[in-house]
Amino acid sequence: MSTRKRQFGVYIGRFQPLHNAHLAVIKEALQRVEKLIIVLGSANAARSIRNPWHEEEREVMVRAALSAEGVPAHRVIVASVRDHHYNEDMWLAEVQQAVYTHTRGTDDVALIGHLKDETSYYLHSFPGFDPLPTQVRLEHSASSVRQAYFEGDMERVAQDVPAAVYAQLQTFAQTPAYAELQSEWRDILAYRAAWASSPFPPTFNTTDAVVVRSGHVLAIRRGVNPGKGKLALPGGFLDVHQPLLTSAIRELREETGLGPMFGAQEWSNYLVGKETFDHPARSLRGRTITTAFHFHLGNGSLPNVQGSDDAQEAMWIPISAALGSPREWFEDHHAILEAFLLAPNLGRPGLPHVTHMR
Repeated sequence: MSTRKRQFGVYIGRFQPLHNAHLAVIKEALQRVEKLIIVLGSANAARSIRNPWHEEEREVMVRAALSAEGVPAHRVIVASVRDHHYNEDMWLAEVQQAVYTHTRGTDDVALIGHLKDETSYYLHSFPGFDPLPTQVRLEHSASSVRQAYFEGDMERVAQDVPAAVYAQLQTFAQTPAYAELQSEWRDILAYRAAWASSPFPPTFNTTDAVVVRSGHVLAIRRGVNPGKGKLALPGGFLDVHQPLLTSAIRELREETGLGPMFGAQEWSNYLVGKETFDHPARSLRGRTITTAFHFHLGNGSLPNVQGSDDAQEAMWIPISAALGSPREWFEDHHAILEAFLLAPNLGRPGLPHVTHMR
Protein backbone atom coordinates (compact mmCIF):
# COMPACT_ATOMS: atom_id res chain seq x y z
CA MET A 1 0.00 0.00 0.00
CA SER A 2 1.32 3.42 -0.95
CA THR A 3 2.46 5.69 1.86
CA ARG A 4 2.58 8.77 -0.39
CA LYS A 5 1.13 11.84 1.21
CA ARG A 6 -1.83 13.31 -0.58
CA GLN A 7 -1.55 16.98 -1.46
CA PHE A 8 -4.82 17.97 0.21
CA GLY A 9 -7.19 16.40 2.67
CA VAL A 10 -10.73 17.57 3.43
CA TYR A 11 -12.37 17.04 6.82
CA ILE A 12 -16.00 18.18 7.14
CA GLY A 13 -17.81 18.61 10.44
CA ARG A 14 -19.69 20.98 12.71
CA PHE A 15 -17.18 20.65 15.60
CA GLN A 16 -19.72 21.88 18.17
CA PRO A 17 -17.32 21.81 19.96
CA LEU A 18 -14.02 20.32 18.82
CA HIS A 19 -13.40 17.29 21.05
CA ASN A 20 -10.54 14.85 21.56
CA ALA A 21 -11.65 12.42 18.85
CA HIS A 22 -11.87 15.27 16.32
CA LEU A 23 -8.34 16.29 17.25
CA ALA A 24 -7.11 12.70 16.88
CA VAL A 25 -8.61 12.49 13.37
CA ILE A 26 -6.97 15.79 12.40
CA LYS A 27 -3.56 14.68 13.68
CA GLU A 28 -3.87 11.36 11.86
CA ALA A 29 -4.88 13.14 8.66
CA LEU A 30 -1.88 15.45 8.84
CA GLN A 31 0.35 12.38 8.73
CA ARG A 32 -1.28 11.41 5.43
CA VAL A 33 -1.78 14.75 3.65
CA GLU A 34 0.38 17.82 3.08
CA LYS A 35 -2.41 20.28 3.86
CA LEU A 36 -5.73 19.72 5.55
CA ILE A 37 -8.83 21.77 4.72
CA ILE A 38 -11.23 21.71 7.66
CA VAL A 39 -14.74 22.65 6.54
CA LEU A 40 -16.93 23.92 9.36
CA GLY A 41 -20.61 23.23 8.77
CA SER A 42 -23.66 25.10 10.10
CA ALA A 43 -22.02 28.46 9.44
CA ASN A 44 -23.89 31.73 9.83
CA ALA A 45 -26.61 30.06 11.90
CA ALA A 46 -28.34 31.40 14.98
CA ARG A 47 -27.00 30.13 18.28
CA SER A 48 -28.92 27.15 19.63
CA ILE A 49 -28.19 24.25 21.94
CA ARG A 50 -27.34 22.22 18.81
CA ASN A 51 -25.11 24.96 17.35
CA PRO A 52 -23.88 27.05 20.30
CA TRP A 53 -20.80 28.54 18.63
CA HIS A 54 -20.41 30.59 15.49
CA GLU A 55 -17.89 29.47 12.90
CA GLU A 56 -15.28 32.06 13.85
CA GLU A 57 -15.39 30.83 17.45
CA ARG A 58 -14.99 27.24 16.29
CA GLU A 59 -12.05 28.21 14.10
CA VAL A 60 -10.37 29.69 17.18
CA MET A 61 -10.95 26.38 18.99
CA VAL A 62 -9.43 24.40 16.13
CA ARG A 63 -6.38 26.61 15.78
CA ALA A 64 -5.76 26.85 19.52
CA ALA A 65 -5.89 23.08 19.92
CA LEU A 66 -3.56 22.49 16.96
CA SER A 67 -1.14 25.16 18.11
CA ALA A 68 -0.93 23.43 21.49
CA GLU A 69 -0.01 20.23 19.62
CA GLY A 70 2.75 22.00 17.72
CA VAL A 71 1.00 21.82 14.33
CA PRO A 72 2.27 24.56 12.00
CA ALA A 73 -0.57 26.94 11.14
CA HIS A 74 0.19 26.84 7.39
CA ARG A 75 -0.68 23.14 7.20
CA VAL A 76 -4.32 23.72 8.10
CA ILE A 77 -6.90 25.75 6.18
CA VAL A 78 -10.25 26.45 7.82
CA ALA A 79 -13.31 27.18 5.68
CA SER A 80 -17.00 27.31 6.52
CA VAL A 81 -20.27 26.52 4.78
CA ARG A 82 -23.91 27.13 5.60
CA ASP A 83 -26.52 24.42 6.01
CA HIS A 84 -28.94 24.01 3.12
CA HIS A 85 -31.41 21.46 4.46
CA TYR A 86 -33.79 21.92 1.53
CA ASN A 87 -31.26 22.32 -1.25
CA GLU A 88 -28.61 19.62 -1.18
CA ASP A 89 -26.98 20.83 -4.37
CA MET A 90 -26.34 24.25 -2.83
CA TRP A 91 -24.60 22.65 0.14
CA LEU A 92 -22.45 20.48 -2.11
CA ALA A 93 -21.59 23.51 -4.22
CA GLU A 94 -20.51 25.51 -1.15
CA VAL A 95 -18.25 22.68 0.01
CA GLN A 96 -16.77 22.34 -3.47
CA GLN A 97 -16.14 26.08 -3.66
CA ALA A 98 -14.54 26.10 -0.20
CA VAL A 99 -12.18 23.32 -1.29
CA TYR A 100 -11.44 24.39 -4.88
CA THR A 101 -10.53 27.90 -3.72
CA HIS A 102 -7.45 26.36 -2.13
CA THR A 103 -6.69 23.29 -4.26
CA ARG A 104 -6.49 25.40 -7.45
CA GLY A 105 -7.23 22.69 -9.98
CA THR A 106 -5.38 19.72 -8.52
CA ASP A 107 -7.28 16.45 -8.25
CA ASP A 108 -4.97 15.14 -5.53
CA VAL A 109 -7.64 15.57 -2.85
CA ALA A 110 -8.67 13.05 -0.21
CA LEU A 111 -11.86 13.14 1.87
CA ILE A 112 -11.28 12.26 5.50
CA GLY A 113 -14.08 10.57 7.37
CA HIS A 114 -15.62 7.72 9.30
CA LEU A 115 -18.95 6.13 8.37
CA LYS A 116 -20.56 6.16 11.81
CA ASP A 117 -24.28 6.57 10.99
CA GLU A 118 -26.73 8.19 8.54
CA THR A 119 -25.23 11.62 9.22
CA SER A 120 -22.06 10.49 7.41
CA TYR A 121 -23.82 9.95 4.07
CA TYR A 122 -22.04 12.98 2.59
CA LEU A 123 -18.80 10.97 2.41
CA HIS A 124 -20.26 9.40 -0.74
CA SER A 125 -21.34 12.75 -2.21
CA PHE A 126 -18.01 13.94 -3.61
CA PRO A 127 -16.84 11.64 -6.42
CA GLY A 128 -13.99 14.05 -7.16
CA PHE A 129 -12.41 13.41 -3.75
CA ASP A 130 -10.78 10.08 -2.94
CA PRO A 131 -12.03 8.54 0.33
CA LEU A 132 -9.43 8.30 3.07
CA PRO A 133 -11.03 6.46 6.00
CA THR A 134 -9.84 7.35 9.46
CA GLN A 135 -8.57 4.68 11.79
CA VAL A 136 -9.56 6.68 14.85
CA ARG A 137 -12.40 5.17 16.85
CA LEU A 138 -14.85 7.96 17.59
CA GLU A 139 -15.63 7.25 21.23
CA HIS A 140 -16.62 10.84 21.92
CA SER A 141 -19.54 12.79 20.51
CA ALA A 142 -20.10 16.51 20.44
CA SER A 143 -23.69 15.90 21.55
CA SER A 144 -22.56 14.32 24.81
CA VAL A 145 -20.05 17.14 25.36
CA ARG A 146 -22.80 19.74 24.89
CA GLN A 147 -25.05 17.84 27.27
CA ALA A 148 -22.40 17.87 29.99
CA TYR A 149 -21.64 21.51 29.25
CA PHE A 150 -25.21 22.72 29.66
CA GLU A 151 -25.68 20.53 32.70
CA GLY A 152 -22.72 22.35 34.23
CA ASP A 153 -20.59 19.19 34.46
CA MET A 154 -17.31 20.89 33.56
CA GLU A 155 -15.25 18.01 34.94
CA ARG A 156 -16.70 15.70 32.32
CA VAL A 157 -16.24 18.34 29.62
CA ALA A 158 -12.57 18.67 30.58
CA GLN A 159 -12.09 14.94 29.99
CA ASP A 160 -13.51 15.04 26.48
CA VAL A 161 -12.04 18.17 24.88
CA PRO A 162 -8.49 19.51 24.36
CA ALA A 163 -7.22 21.83 27.09
CA ALA A 164 -7.19 24.83 24.75
CA VAL A 165 -10.85 24.22 23.87
CA TYR A 166 -11.77 23.73 27.51
CA ALA A 167 -10.32 27.14 28.34
CA GLN A 168 -12.52 28.74 25.69
CA LEU A 169 -15.60 26.90 26.91
CA GLN A 170 -14.93 28.14 30.43
CA THR A 171 -14.78 31.71 29.17
CA PHE A 172 -17.95 31.30 27.12
CA ALA A 173 -19.76 29.88 30.17
CA GLN A 174 -19.44 33.32 31.81
CA THR A 175 -21.33 35.09 29.00
CA PRO A 176 -25.01 36.01 28.69
CA ALA A 177 -25.16 33.85 25.55
CA TYR A 178 -24.34 30.76 27.63
CA ALA A 179 -26.99 31.63 30.22
CA GLU A 180 -29.59 31.97 27.46
CA LEU A 181 -28.59 28.66 25.89
CA GLN A 182 -28.60 26.88 29.24
CA SER A 183 -32.12 28.20 29.88
CA GLU A 184 -33.17 26.92 26.47
CA TRP A 185 -31.56 23.56 27.25
CA ARG A 186 -33.62 23.19 30.43
CA ASP A 187 -36.82 24.20 28.69
CA ILE A 188 -36.22 21.68 25.88
CA LEU A 189 -35.60 18.92 28.41
CA ALA A 190 -38.86 19.76 30.16
CA TYR A 191 -40.68 19.85 26.84
CA ARG A 192 -39.38 16.43 25.84
CA ALA A 193 -40.12 14.99 29.28
CA ALA A 194 -43.77 15.98 28.90
CA TRP A 195 -44.00 13.63 25.91
CA ALA A 196 -41.74 10.88 27.24
CA SER A 197 -44.64 8.56 28.10
CA SER A 198 -46.11 8.69 24.61
CA PRO A 199 -46.34 5.16 23.11
CA PHE A 200 -44.77 6.51 19.89
CA PRO A 201 -42.31 9.34 19.25
CA PRO A 202 -44.61 12.34 18.74
CA THR A 203 -44.77 14.24 15.49
CA PHE A 204 -45.85 17.88 15.72
CA ASN A 205 -47.54 19.83 12.97
CA THR A 206 -47.23 23.59 12.66
CA THR A 207 -48.05 26.32 10.18
CA ASP A 208 -46.05 29.42 9.25
CA ALA A 209 -46.79 32.48 7.14
CA VAL A 210 -44.44 34.30 4.79
CA VAL A 211 -46.21 37.62 4.26
CA VAL A 212 -44.71 40.09 1.78
CA ARG A 213 -45.74 43.66 0.96
CA SER A 214 -43.82 46.44 -0.76
CA GLY A 215 -40.45 44.70 -0.57
CA HIS A 216 -40.85 43.86 3.12
CA VAL A 217 -41.53 40.60 4.93
CA LEU A 218 -43.53 40.30 8.15
CA ALA A 219 -41.61 38.86 11.11
CA ILE A 220 -42.00 38.46 14.85
CA ARG A 221 -39.47 38.30 17.65
CA ARG A 222 -40.07 35.24 19.78
CA GLY A 223 -40.95 35.80 23.41
CA VAL A 224 -40.49 32.21 24.61
CA ASN A 225 -38.00 29.36 24.36
CA PRO A 226 -36.83 27.75 22.23
CA GLY A 227 -35.39 30.66 20.31
CA LYS A 228 -36.42 33.44 22.69
CA GLY A 229 -35.44 36.79 21.20
CA LYS A 230 -34.86 35.44 17.69
CA LEU A 231 -36.68 36.52 14.56
CA ALA A 232 -39.30 34.10 13.29
CA LEU A 233 -42.14 33.79 10.86
CA PRO A 234 -45.62 34.21 12.37
CA GLY A 235 -46.95 30.74 13.07
CA GLY A 236 -47.61 28.04 15.60
CA PHE A 237 -49.03 24.62 16.27
CA LEU A 238 -51.90 23.34 14.17
CA ASP A 239 -55.32 23.51 15.76
CA VAL A 240 -56.66 19.96 15.33
CA HIS A 241 -60.09 21.35 14.48
CA GLN A 242 -58.87 23.68 11.73
CA PRO A 243 -57.61 23.21 8.16
CA LEU A 244 -53.97 24.20 7.63
CA LEU A 245 -54.69 27.53 5.94
CA THR A 246 -57.22 28.56 8.59
CA SER A 247 -54.72 27.69 11.33
CA ALA A 248 -51.98 29.71 9.62
CA ILE A 249 -54.24 32.77 9.35
CA ARG A 250 -55.31 32.43 12.98
CA GLU A 251 -51.69 32.31 14.20
CA LEU A 252 -50.80 35.21 11.94
CA ARG A 253 -53.53 37.38 13.43
CA GLU A 254 -52.82 36.32 17.02
CA GLU A 255 -49.11 37.11 16.82
CA THR A 256 -49.13 40.26 14.68
CA GLY A 257 -52.60 41.74 14.85
CA LEU A 258 -52.67 41.81 11.06
CA GLY A 259 -56.15 41.17 9.80
CA PRO A 260 -58.69 44.01 9.96
CA MET A 261 -57.88 45.04 6.37
CA PHE A 262 -57.68 41.42 5.27
CA GLY A 263 -60.73 39.29 6.03
CA ALA A 264 -60.46 35.53 6.45
CA GLN A 265 -61.83 34.90 2.96
CA GLU A 266 -59.61 37.56 1.43
CA TRP A 267 -56.38 35.90 2.53
CA SER A 268 -56.80 33.15 -0.05
CA ASN A 269 -56.74 35.82 -2.75
CA TYR A 270 -53.20 36.77 -1.71
CA LEU A 271 -51.88 33.22 -1.48
CA VAL A 272 -49.09 32.64 -4.01
CA GLY A 273 -47.34 29.57 -2.60
CA LYS A 274 -47.55 26.70 -0.15
CA GLU A 275 -44.86 24.22 0.83
CA THR A 276 -44.06 21.64 3.49
CA PHE A 277 -40.72 21.82 5.32
CA ASP A 278 -39.91 18.57 7.01
CA HIS A 279 -36.20 18.15 7.69
CA PRO A 280 -36.02 15.67 10.62
CA ALA A 281 -33.66 17.93 12.61
CA ARG A 282 -35.40 21.24 11.87
CA SER A 283 -36.66 21.65 15.46
CA LEU A 284 -35.10 20.99 18.85
CA ARG A 285 -38.53 20.15 20.23
CA GLY A 286 -38.72 16.90 18.27
CA ARG A 287 -40.07 15.82 14.90
CA THR A 288 -41.87 18.93 13.71
CA ILE A 289 -43.32 19.36 10.24
CA THR A 290 -44.47 22.78 9.15
CA THR A 291 -46.64 23.89 6.26
CA ALA A 292 -45.71 27.39 5.18
CA PHE A 293 -48.00 29.69 3.21
CA HIS A 294 -46.66 32.53 1.08
CA PHE A 295 -48.91 35.58 0.88
CA HIS A 296 -48.12 38.57 -1.32
CA LEU A 297 -50.14 41.63 -0.36
CA GLY A 298 -48.99 43.76 -3.27
CA ASN A 299 -47.56 47.26 -2.88
CA GLY A 300 -48.57 50.20 -0.74
CA SER A 301 -48.18 51.39 2.80
CA LEU A 302 -47.26 48.80 5.42
CA PRO A 303 -50.14 47.90 7.74
CA ASN A 304 -49.60 48.43 11.45
CA VAL A 305 -48.63 45.28 13.33
CA GLN A 306 -48.12 44.57 17.02
CA GLY A 307 -46.63 41.55 18.73
CA SER A 308 -48.93 39.45 20.89
CA ASP A 309 -49.36 35.90 22.20
CA ASP A 310 -45.88 34.25 21.88
CA ALA A 311 -44.41 37.23 20.03
CA GLN A 312 -42.46 39.94 21.86
CA GLU A 313 -42.95 42.21 18.88
CA ALA A 314 -44.01 42.16 15.25
CA MET A 315 -42.33 44.14 12.49
CA TRP A 316 -41.93 44.61 8.76
CA ILE A 317 -38.34 43.93 7.64
CA PRO A 318 -36.89 44.84 4.23
CA ILE A 319 -36.44 41.61 2.30
CA SER A 320 -32.77 42.40 1.73
CA ALA A 321 -32.20 42.71 5.49
CA ALA A 322 -34.18 39.55 6.26
CA LEU A 323 -32.26 37.45 3.74
CA GLY A 324 -28.97 39.02 4.79
CA SER A 325 -29.23 38.10 8.48
CA PRO A 326 -29.46 34.29 8.80
CA ARG A 327 -27.95 34.36 12.30
CA GLU A 328 -31.00 36.22 13.58
CA TRP A 329 -33.60 33.63 12.58
CA PHE A 330 -35.18 30.81 14.56
CA GLU A 331 -34.68 27.19 13.45
CA ASP A 332 -35.02 26.93 9.65
CA HIS A 333 -37.16 30.04 9.16
CA HIS A 334 -34.44 31.79 7.17
CA ALA A 335 -34.29 28.76 4.86
CA ILE A 336 -38.06 28.96 4.43
CA LEU A 337 -37.74 32.61 3.48
CA GLU A 338 -35.04 31.77 0.95
CA ALA A 339 -37.10 28.94 -0.49
CA PHE A 340 -40.04 31.23 -1.28
CA LEU A 341 -38.30 34.53 -1.99
CA LEU A 342 -35.33 33.24 -3.98
CA ALA A 343 -37.30 30.49 -5.77
CA PRO A 344 -40.53 32.31 -6.64
CA ASN A 345 -42.17 29.30 -8.32
CA LEU A 346 -41.85 27.11 -5.22
CA GLY A 347 -45.10 25.64 -4.01
CA ARG A 348 -47.12 26.48 -7.11
CA PRO A 349 -49.17 23.75 -8.83
CA GLY A 350 -47.23 21.27 -10.90
CA LEU A 351 -43.86 21.80 -9.23
CA PRO A 352 -42.05 19.06 -7.28
CA HIS A 353 -42.17 19.01 -3.50
CA VAL A 354 -38.88 20.07 -1.90
CA THR A 355 -37.63 17.59 0.70
CA HIS A 356 -33.84 17.63 0.31
CA MET A 357 -32.28 16.36 3.53
CA ARG A 358 -28.88 16.54 5.10
